[in-house]
Amino acid sequence: MTEITTLSQFLTTAKTQFQVYDLGRRVQHIDMLAFHQIESLATPYPYPIQGHAQFAIVFWDTSQQHFIWFLKLALDEQGLLSPAPRSQFIEMILAALGQDPTQPLSDEQQERLANNPFNFKPSQEKLAVFNALVRKQLGQRASSQYEFALQYLSGQVAPTQWQHIGMQGIADVCARVNELDHEQHLVSSFDASAIEVQIALCQCLEHLKVSDTLANKILTKLQDAAPEHQAYFLRALASSTKHSQQAFEHLHRQSYLDANALISIAGRSWSILKHDSSRRVYLEALALQPQAFFNQVFADIVAIPSLRNQLLGELRNPNRSVQLSQAIGGLFKATSK
Repeated sequence: MTEITTLSQFLTTAKTQFQVYDLGRRVQHIDMLAFHQIESLATPYPYPIQGHAQFAIVFWDTSQQHFIWFLKLALDEQGLLSPAPRSQFIEMILAALGQDPTQPLSDEQQERLANNPFNFKPSQEKLAVFNALVRKQLGQRASSQYEFALQYLSGQVAPTQWQHIGMQGIADVCARVNELDHEQHLVSSFDASAIEVQIALCQCLEHLKVSDTLANKILTKLQDAAPEHQAYFLRALASSTKHSQQAFEHLHRQSYLDANALISIAGRSWSILKHDSSRRVYLEALALQPQAFFNQVFADIVAIPSLRNQLLGELRNPNRSVQLSQAIGGLFKATSK
């Protein structure tokens, strides 16, 4: 048997079909070509978080029984997948299957593999969105919570009944935003729903593509929101760089670029940092935070391949403030230890 060195190779040899989703920064599908390039170490992992790739693999065989692996694998300094942890995981799988990748995985074997050292548990919100997206992509029905969530969001249930809505139901409606009149209900619910539901909607929408109509409503809500709620609306605009940019500018004008907003941008809305002016405003705001916070956030965002060169260029920008220069000096001091 040919030596199996990649997850794709294992799953193909095992005669399964599979899909891959990033679960680190935002819940999003990774297409097969991109995943093959990541696995062949031809390209860095596009959405690293704290030095790791966090992703889910959904796979199934002819029996149509679906299995899921949630994997957290280390990346090297170039952002490439470290081969050793992946190889170790593959060896664990083959050991469980008696070296025969074509052998069907029993529930007991699945359970044992799920408790591996590379396993991680997604947050409740990410798990809900992930489940909603997978069900939709595989042509399955939404969860049992879907109907009540839709009734609430469409105004058929009193706003005060929000405690009875499940996060999974909200995620199902958001994932099916383009079906029937779902988008219209989502837009109107931002005016009619309890703030707790609005926050839950934002926690789902931050992982999904939102239309201009929905993004405009969310941006308006952000501009009128209490400071402690603004970061939720900011993250919900993550799929729209244009609206994220407008939200960022509003927060900057209002002097609301606090630690919560800075983390939200790093974790979800990093695309706005591709713009020179926004990136510099962001770094100046970041420099006002404690040194350890600056170091941690900068290390996280500089690892994103699409931002790396631009952020490294800012380290040599002669027009930066004294405050930012001191923060960068502190960063170099910490990394040289």
